[in-house]
Amino acid sequence: MDIFLYTVLALIAALAICDLFVGVSNDAVNFLNSAVGSRTAPFWVILSVASAGVLLGATFSSGMMEIAKTGVFVPEMLTFKEVMVIFCAVIVTDVLLLNTFNSLGLPTSTTVSIVFELLGGTLAVACAKIWMSGAPFSELGSYVNSGKALAMIMGILVSVIIAFVAGLVIQYILRLIFTFQYERMYRWAGGIFGAVSLTAILYFLVMKGARGASFMQPEWILWMDENTEEILFGVFALCFVLFQSAIIFLRANIFPFIILSGTFALAFAFAGNDLVNFVGVPVAALDSFHLFTSQPGADPEVMTMGGLRNITHTPTLILAGSGVVMCLTLWFSKKAHRVIRTAVNLSSATRGGKEQFGSSLPARVMVRSALRMNDVFHQIIPKSVFAALDTRFVKPRPKPGQIELPFDELRASVNLVLAAALIASATSMKLPLSTTYVTFMVAMGSSLSDRAWDRESAVYRISGVLTVITGWFLTAFSAATACGFVASLMALWGEPVILIGMIFALCVIARTNFFTKDAPEETEETARQVDKGDQSSICELLTTNVNHYLDRTLTVFSDGLVAFLREDNESLAKLKAESISLMDEISERRGIYYSMALQGGGRKRDRDARNFYYRAFTNMKEVSHSLRDQLGVAENYVANSHSPFRGKMRENTILLAKEMQQVRDNFSPQACTRVLEHLDLAQQSFLVQIGDEHISLRKSELYLGFLLFAREVLNRFMMVKLLQTELEVETAKTAQEDAEKKASFNEALVEGAVLQNTASDKQTA
Repeated sequence: MDIFLYTVLALIAALAICDLFVGVSNDAVNFLNSAVGSRTAPFWVILSVASAGVLLGATFSSGMMEIAKTGVFVPEMLTFKEVMVIFCAVIVTDVLLLNTFNSLGLPTSTTVSIVFELLGGTLAVACAKIWMSGAPFSELGSYVNSGKALAMIMGILVSVIIAFVAGLVIQYILRLIFTFQYERMYRWAGGIFGAVSLTAILYFLVMKGARGASFMQPEWILWMDENTEEILFGVFALCFVLFQSAIIFLRANIFPFIILSGTFALAFAFAGNDLVNFVGVPVAALDSFHLFTSQPGADPEVMTMGGLRNITHTPTLILAGSGVVMCLTLWFSKKAHRVIRTAVNLSSATRGGKEQFGSSLPARVMVRSALRMNDVFHQIIPKSVFAALDTRFVKPRPKPGQIELPFDELRASVNLVLAAALIASATSMKLPLSTTYVTFMVAMGSSLSDRAWDRESAVYRISGVLTVITGWFLTAFSAATACGFVASLMALWGEPVILIGMIFALCVIARTNFFTKDAPEETEETARQVDKGDQSSICELLTTNVNHYLDRTLTVFSDGLVAFLREDNESLAKLKAESISLMDEISERRGIYYSMALQGGGRKRDRDARNFYYRAFTNMKEVSHSLRDQLGVAENYVANSHSPFRGKMRENTILLAKEMQQVRDNFSPQACTRVLEHLDLAQQSFLVQIGDEHISLRKSELYLGFLLFAREVLNRFMMVKLLQTELEVETAKTAQEDAEKKASFNEALVEGAVLQNTASDKQTA
């Protein structure tokens, strides 16, 4: 028994470390997005500040550990064996569920999952116990701490609404005061804004969130409660004097300080509230083990766990160790850095990328309703009022060559400070919140009040909000159901299922997160080239990308033809998915022209190069779109078990696949012309073959579709190659002209130096 328990505890600890790594890798964007997006400081500075907040916040989360011990189930009603079954089922389900959601790219929440996993596991174990004992199922409610569980569930739901409304209202008021050209008002109101922000951070994080810290003394808490007003007033006055003096006399910008302070606060609040999601169950299992071993000879099937209520503090060493793991993940997890970059790019309206969320019918209805209500308001309220409000939301035009940031420093400050305050308040009340949902909804509310939701993006933003809410219910249902199923298996089959389940979960999480090769990422150098938007950079991008996308397109198409002839529907599905990924990638690359255009400026040859870039990527985008459609038709054809190609059709399809591979390996106008001639002959002969062999319409459409796509890909890529060649010639000509100008300038310098020396010699003589 002892060996089994120690093994289980070791496996739980290993799964907790994996859970910490996966959770922080995906949640780091919650408290780093605003600072990185506003470019308020170097990345290493932001990471250092966030790490300090995470490490300190982890030690303040002791009180939150009670959620895993007594927040959902009633420990007096459960034995040691039953509690350990619940904990094992929860940790196994949690790592597998979160890993599945992350792999699918679906919105999820570690807080929602852990709460509903505990609920589902408790109900499953309680049902099994009642069924085996023959007791009535009306006693089921006595096993669940219904009041606390309902409070946590309602807290998570209400926090989503509060976060959105608070972000909307506060950002709207501040934008009316400061406007987008906040430098004017900043000189007079910047000190007040900074003082209020830091005072709020101190109040919610220290005076509210610190109560559950393992090292906090009761007399310290009592002193803060008795002197709350004096402390807040003193902090506000001190910060106001310092900030206003720095603004007036030093002309300092205090927004970076506020943003970094907000990043620290949000990282602090994240660690304090979310650490229980990753180590709460392992800590509860360890405490249960200590209670059991403290009574030698105790029966695990008889001894109840009411003693868990008396363990109110978690060892600081465990909390600090968890904080260290979270900090290391921030610094060294490539996945975390990739998630941060992706979130920042998607939050920008100027990069030309695709929307993070698609459109939906409810979102469309809400947008249309909002537009009608807006028309009604314009008829009732005087136009002068709207005109006055519009003047407060006029964005300054970016300077030539300047890259517009996803959001300015004012909105970044609001997002950070407000989200940190909400999460810390919940932590002080020992209520778990979804930091992902809170930060997301605050950002959505502030962006709406900033009029970032225009008619071009409103439907997608609303769809995102609805997706988050739907994801909440999906996560809750999935977590409760899955954990209930796993707990039932463990309760019925005992030790073998527990060990197998935990080892399986550990292997899955380790393989998918530590032993999977990451896809190649866009380098920073490439990003800088895109941002330049000059002729030489665009020429280099085309030279690199055209050959890459030509190779991928022809490879996918030829492999698709081979898979179709083999009637390999699984390979066709994978190739279709690859074609969709290819289309998305090309579309994103094509959208870069918009950021180039926003920069403005540049010489005529640079503007011409941007036009070349747009035309080339437009052709490649159309090819990728047709490739996706054609493979989709082929996949449906095979899936529906229609008759395969035979005879001349099959031979021509095999020949077409080989010719596409040859063109891929050696692309030239001569090779394309030869293949186009073969396509003409194949199409003419097939039109005669239809009547002679009575080929069905469905089969004819598919075959002719293959021929037409082959013709399209060759014609369009020949056009792309022509554009690329023309741009290379113009770039070479520009480089030669610049070299000649430089040589002439150097010659003039030499001649000037010679004349000057001659004059000096004459003067000396």
